[in-house]
Amino acid sequence: MEFQDVVHRRRMVRRYADRPVDPAALDRLLRNATRGPSAGFSQGSEFLALSEPDDVALFWTATGAAPDAHNPWLDGMRTAPVVIVPLADESAYRQRYAEPDKARAVQAEWAVPYWLVDTGMAALLILQTAVDEGLGACFFGIPPEHVDDFRAAFGVPPHLTPIGAVTVGHRLDDTGSPGSPSRRQRRADVVHHGRYST
Repeated sequence: MEFQDVVHRRRMVRRYADRPVDPAALDRLLRNATRGPSAGFSQGSEFLALSEPDDVALFWTATGAAPDAHNPWLDGMRTAPVVIVPLADESAYRQRYAEPDKARAVQAEWAVPYWLVDTGMAALLILQTAVDEGLGACFFGIPPEHVDDFRAAFGVPPHLTPIGAVTVGHRLDDTGSPGSPSRRQRRADVVHHGRYST
């Protein structure tokens, strides 16, 4: 698929067909995620891939969705056969920028937390690769009050921060409601050339 087609076809898919994801396709999603930019080549992004049904079910309960809980969003998202959790490692960046070739760039506080930025870019690569593989995907947040439960369920060490999660599966031809027309209207006033203008 051409790159412009990938960009234009990418949507947040919230309901999936009852079909497994090819393990080779999942490997490509994860391999491409590791190719994202990394400040100072700190390589502070890791990924927890859940593709066994019991692990996927445990993800939903650990993040606050009781098995008997139902709503349109949750019922759709739970149809995904794969969940990938991108994890950011702040310590990798702080260690890298304490090395001699980077130490001059260190400040007490970072103006931007690049461990989160870079891991977010890795998540976008997962979303784009899913489109290229003929799959659908959706990035969403893990409720902060359930992050500790998520960590405990999957043995995620405390130095890794889940920035959200990505469901992956085969798109349905009919993905349901198109949503609010006002929410779906694409703004045309977000690019500014030369100077900021309204």
